[in-house]
Amino acid sequence: MLNMDMLNILIGMLILMLGVLIGVAFLTLLERKVLGYIQIRKGPNKLGVLGILQPFSDAIKLFTKEQIFLNYSNYFSYYFSPIIGFMLSLIIWSITPYMFNMVMYNLGVMFFLCCTSMGVYTLLIAGWSSNSNYSLLGGLRAVAQTISYEVSLTLIMMSSLIMIMSLNMVMFNEYQSMIWFFFLMLPLSLCFFSSMLAETNRTPFDFAEGESELVSGFNIEYSSGGFALIFLAEYSSILFMSMLFIIIYMGGYDLNMLFYFKLVFMSFFFIWVRGTLPRYRYDKLMYLCWKSYLPVSLNYLFFFLGLKMILGYKMNLV
Repeated sequence: MLNMDMLNILIGMLILMLGVLIGVAFLTLLERKVLGYIQIRKGPNKLGVLGILQPFSDAIKLFTKEQIFLNYSNYFSYYFSPIIGFMLSLIIWSITPYMFNMVMYNLGVMFFLCCTSMGVYTLLIAGWSSNSNYSLLGGLRAVAQTISYEVSLTLIMMSSLIMIMSLNMVMFNEYQSMIWFFFLMLPLSLCFFSSMLAETNRTPFDFAEGESELVSGFNIEYSSGGFALIFLAEYSSILFMSMLFIIIYMGGYDLNMLFYFKLVFMSFFFIWVRGTLPRYRYDKLMYLCWKSYLPVSLNYLFFFLGLKMILGYKMNLV
């Protein structure tokens, strides 16, 4: 019986990862179409109906291109860092709070923080091992940015965790049955969203891939499969962060069409921000994190901690 359960979990995980990869493929298509209409032009519209086969032709093109091996690169680090980054971005999906046939554990939030912390190393190693000044600068920027915003991201999440007093993702669904945390923590939820943008290196915080000054950033020396894996890891992280925002602030995980509609809407928000906002200045990015988000998140943390203690004390009196 145990072996059958393990097999079911394994098959469920494989189906989930396949679904994530298909979702990533169509997210890239959505991004190109939306950016096209924002810039008053058509997006990809030749392959299939309305360009629906474009992501698959892009994948075939990237994975069949010749892989370039640099003479002066640190070969193993250069080769394996995109693979490890891609694996981490897929493993993190295992904390999705399905109610059936999946891994569901009480320390899901802790696992998420561990995986996002590990993702920093893949960026740094990818930038360093390419042995290019541009990629090294891009990698250093990415690490400084990601580490800074991980602090504020964790503190913002702690306010929500104090409200539910658990690290299990399923509990968010139970505590938001009457009202979403989005309305209870409106400033915090907006801080969380912009921290998500910085964590995934997206516009207006895309300093790790600053085309104007770093040519392409930490991934400049990658081509074909390596570039495709970095690309897939980034878009998988965008989808996951959208799902995390919905679980924490917009009603939790619920197995209905509304959940998936909210997921598409949040992913669309990432693209919308990219199409409308210019890149931030680097010193302002650091200022925003350490001088704005950190004090705000700490103050809200103490506020919700006090609120929880008062409510608990009143419940004990009753």
